[in-house]
Amino acid sequence: MKYLRGVMLALVVVGLIASFWFSRGWLQLCAGLAIFLFGMQCLEEGLRQLAGSKLEQILGRSTATAFKSLLFGVGGTLLLQSSTLVSLLTIAFISAGLIQLAGGIAILFGANLGATSGIWLLAMAGQNLSLSPLALPLLVFGVLAGFFGSRSKAAGRIVLGIAFIFLGIDQIKEGFASFGDGLDMTQLHADGILGALLFIGIGMAITVVLQSSHATLMLTLAALAAGQLELAQSLAIAIGSNVGSSVTTAFVGSLGGNRSGQRLALAHVVFNLVTGVLAFVLLEPMTWLVHALAAPFGLGDNSLMQLAMFHTLFNAMGVMLFWPLQRQLAQKLIQWLPERVEPQVLITELAPVLASEPKRTRARYLNDRALDSVESASVAVVQELGHLGRLSLEVICHALYLPVDQLARARADDRLLHDKPAQGGFDAEHLYQFHIKGVYGDLLSFMGRMELPMDEAHQQFWVSCQLAALQLVDAVKDAKHLQKNLGHYLDEPDSAARSAYVELRRHLLSMLHELRDLARADLPEQTWRSRLAWLDEQAANFDAKFRQRLFAEVRNGRLDGLQTSSLMNDVGYVSRIFQSLRNVLMLGDEQALFRELRRFGDEDERLIRPS
Repeated sequence: MKYLRGVMLALVVVGLIASFWFSRGWLQLCAGLAIFLFGMQCLEEGLRQLAGSKLEQILGRSTATAFKSLLFGVGGTLLLQSSTLVSLLTIAFISAGLIQLAGGIAILFGANLGATSGIWLLAMAGQNLSLSPLALPLLVFGVLAGFFGSRSKAAGRIVLGIAFIFLGIDQIKEGFASFGDGLDMTQLHADGILGALLFIGIGMAITVVLQSSHATLMLTLAALAAGQLELAQSLAIAIGSNVGSSVTTAFVGSLGGNRSGQRLALAHVVFNLVTGVLAFVLLEPMTWLVHALAAPFGLGDNSLMQLAMFHTLFNAMGVMLFWPLQRQLAQKLIQWLPERVEPQVLITELAPVLASEPKRTRARYLNDRALDSVESASVAVVQELGHLGRLSLEVICHALYLPVDQLARARADDRLLHDKPAQGGFDAEHLYQFHIKGVYGDLLSFMGRMELPMDEAHQQFWVSCQLAALQLVDAVKDAKHLQKNLGHYLDEPDSAARSAYVELRRHLLSMLHELRDLARADLPEQTWRSRLAWLDEQAANFDAKFRQRLFAEVRNGRLDGLQTSSLMNDVGYVSRIFQSLRNVLMLGDEQALFRELRRFGDEDERLIRPS
């Protein structure tokens, strides 16, 4: 598959080079499109860098009501000039729990309305107005801004983005003018249903390829102004561009494991499909309405303004249709995509794999779109730490040769504690390689890819998360070492050494149960800290008494030096496992952002206690 993709990419590159050689107009058109898209990227990156972590504060204030959410969607699309980007950011926000599904749906409505702003500006600029003279000084100021600090550089990136968009628009118009009749589609009449469907399909295809409905409409305006498209054809393309913009959202939303994000992606698809179908069914009456509205303003011959008017009308029609149905739509989405049933035990396969190795466990919450926002990335990290914490507890429990359900019991099954390890049981090294290492690596990779500027609180939070993940992994590694001697002595007949290992087993299981309960407990801060201090005292007392008992057994001749050295090492591993896990809880308690993000965590995934 990788080879096939490489061959296809090479063929596309060769084909483009050949086409550029034979058609200068085509080269100008593609270059203008590339400059236009690059300008949009610069604008997006500059705005995100300039906003930094304040984006979430703005989001919180702007989505308190459905109407505010609508305005946020309109404003965000006006700034970023990309309804697709606003939709993907909203999926990241709702996946992280920063906003609710109903608020996300309202933002999507606003994004579709905001998407009409760009086409109005382009239509008003017209075909004869050149934007290059405005772009040239913007290029100079944008580059100069990059030499005066990070915030100035971000602002300069925005200015450069606007300049490249202006240059791209002019280049696209010149490309279409040079093309002449080479791309004349006026012969493909869109009078019938099949003709309209053809151009709707063209609009969808271009939007999916370019990942931007704005770019599709820019090309459509240029072709319309150059006389290479009829108005009816351009109206159909506008419908297709709207439907095509939901394809990217649906694809990205389906990649994440979070049901909330998938529901919002489906909402976007439903809204755009229904609006597109309605606009197609009402294409003729809406075309008549556009002509009727344009005539009094002297725009009867201005096809560019009529296209912008049509684009706004059918998007506004979609919002008016769905606005009273927001609650019902949210309920239907929950029915169509219910929450997944969370398994009681994550790790189920046996260690000795005979046929084939199991699939490695990977991160569950770390979608790349979460990196578009500091806050959504932070929530994703907290959720993934909970996932890693749950896996770590299970691995440690398996390292003790005990079923995972023993973690939830206040009093362990005494028979299980005295039993020998089952044949073909779990191997901690295997479990570490297949269930811990992949998630830990994904978590570090995700955190390393964060490029947005962070304030001091978020920087401290990031460091605390890295330390928490390391503590979890260290606890699992200590459990791997503990399992070697534990399995050896538990498999022997009754002896003083075996009894000592049973006590170690009992103590560590008890500590795991207490830590797990404390992680999930909703207690006042002082009570919670008192409980942790009590656990520290219990662990210290056990450690001291256990070591005293070992030396007493040596004096009585029930333990030899080799057995004693093994037990001394292993009580150290037990102590370190407890210390690592309690340190994780303390990191969550001391870091203020964990407390703020607690409400987004899955109750079943918590080992990190955020308050």
